[in-house]
Amino acid sequence: MVVPAGGAQAPVRLEVRDGIGHVVLARPAASNAVDLRTAHALRDAVAAAAADDAVGAVLVTGEGKRFCAGGDVASMLAVEDRAAHLEELAGAVDEALVALHRMEKPVVAAVQGAVAGAGLAVMLSCDLVVAETSTRFVSAYAGVGLTPDCGLSWLLPRAVGQQRALELLLTPRVLTADEAHAWGLVTEVAADGTAGGRAAEIAGRLAAGPAYALGQARRLVRTGGDTDRAAVGRDEARTIARAVATPAATALLDRFGRR
Repeated sequence: MVVPAGGAQAPVRLEVRDGIGHVVLARPAASNAVDLRTAHALRDAVAAAAADDAVGAVLVTGEGKRFCAGGDVASMLAVEDRAAHLEELAGAVDEALVALHRMEKPVVAAVQGAVAGAGLAVMLSCDLVVAETSTRFVSAYAGVGLTPDCGLSWLLPRAVGQQRALELLLTPRVLTADEAHAWGLVTEVAADGTAGGRAAEIAGRLAAGPAYALGQARRLVRTGGDTDRAAVGRDEARTIARAVATPAATALLDRFGRR
């Protein structure tokens, strides 16, 4: 087990078990809302998981009744210079999520209760998402007169399309888990109380898979939108050439050849 700076009471923990790096949002009393301390702890947990060769896949979860209520509005209300505080907080959370987005290991999330604001950005920085039936999804920014942050205006349209993204951001629309699944926000819906177990099952299967191939497939998909079609093809060619020389690919290809 690895516990980031701050000890067992840290707002984000990294626990490594059976090849899975469990990144746990651990502010249940605040619905896992993200303040500066949480943002920095999330960044450290992601960096540690990325660097740990024992971690083959990452599982992101939130303790308590809600996955993540977004940015910590209470911390904003407690400071004199709200603009400076929000810019620092949004930048710190984004730094953590960019690192999560760029991680070359598959990332699974289990969500429950509510996913709001920056919590959507946390979720969309993961690859496969299991949502409990009663989970609700909302942007929440316009309701307090604020704008998207933490990369959400980039992540959301890529997940659901421009018009649906604008509907979520401009209106009070709240999505059910089934609607989120139909829109492409989540991978699957599980009964209440079971998302964590189901997501851990998926993460375990990924952790036992060909690490290089899975990590590079994730990288190619998540970075492909940042460049042109020809560059993506060249990157794919270089990457698959490296993949075929890995021990995992060698064993799997030899097994295929013996069929």
